[in-house]
Amino acid sequence: MAIKSSKPDIERIVEPISHEEDIISEVSLRPKTLEEYVGQTQIKKHLRVSIESAKIRKSTLEHILFYGPPWLGKTTISAIIAHEMTATIKHTSGPAIEKQSDIISLLTSLQEGEILFIDEIHRLRPQIEEILYSAMEDFQIDIMIGSGTGATSVKMDIPRFTLIGATTKLSNLTNPLRDRFGHVLKLDFYNTKDLSTIIDRSFRILWYNELNTEALEAIASRSRWTPRIANRYVKILRDYATVWHEINNKKACDTIFESFGVDIHGLDILDRKLLQHLVTTFHGTPVGLSTLASIIGEEIGTIEDVVEPYLLQIGFIERTPRWRKITQNGEMYIQSIQ
Repeated sequence: MAIKSSKPDIERIVEPISHEEDIISEVSLRPKTLEEYVGQTQIKKHLRVSIESAKIRKSTLEHILFYGPPWLGKTTISAIIAHEMTATIKHTSGPAIEKQSDIISLLTSLQEGEILFIDEIHRLRPQIEEILYSAMEDFQIDIMIGSGTGATSVKMDIPRFTLIGATTKLSNLTNPLRDRFGHVLKLDFYNTKDLSTIIDRSFRILWYNELNTEALEAIASRSRWTPRIANRYVKILRDYATVWHEINNKKACDTIFESFGVDIHGLDILDRKLLQHLVTTFHGTPVGLSTLASIIGEEIGTIEDVVEPYLLQIGFIERTPRWRKITQNGEMYIQSIQ
């Protein structure tokens, strides 16, 4: 199968990025309790014990750090923790906290027992982190009074709170910040069974109907082990169901996915283009990332952050910091579609 277009005709539907419509619809799709939350079994067991302990002790939870690939439910499970603790949660992100006054304003506005959620916490500036150290450990912050040589530092007590951080790059966190979290928990990719359960639940909410097992598996197998993409597919299929009235079978689902270029593995035209160039242009030999990006016509960051992670997970490519190489499984896949 030849790959003719240099870029997809439409925005990549398999990208696990956040769209405005995703955020709006997910308000109704997101589970509210740990009981409703699907997957991440070990994390749920751990959190149940921690939450119950905090309630018995009438204390706040220890600070929690979630890490792992993007869009696996870090924000969702943080909101669930707040719900289970009957606490208010305030959301922000590392890049949004630009000045020391920003984090001081956030911390001083918290009420006793509230939860502060910081997404992309690995992108906090060093001077912001320094304020968090004492806030997390002693529930105090240092405030400078005055200016110049007459400035003095005064410690100010703040309410006891729980900080929940989320990151896709644990190694980018400094040791002093990481060590102040009482719980460091990794979210893993979802298996097909859990994704099928999520898809079934979401479709019932959006369409008040159900799909058969084969249809659920057809969607789950293309969802790249990510709930965000699975729910995006659910919304698309909901639209087809509205027009066609009947999509409750694998054949109908396969036809729909074929229409926007996503195959049984969840790969789209950009994925296939990268793999095909590794086979036909470079004949399976290692190639530098910048060279590959130039041949494909995409930015290096797009390949690193959007295309490669899933291809690595399914074993179709190998990589080092300097080069990329297609695997035997990747070559067999390209042969099967030609």
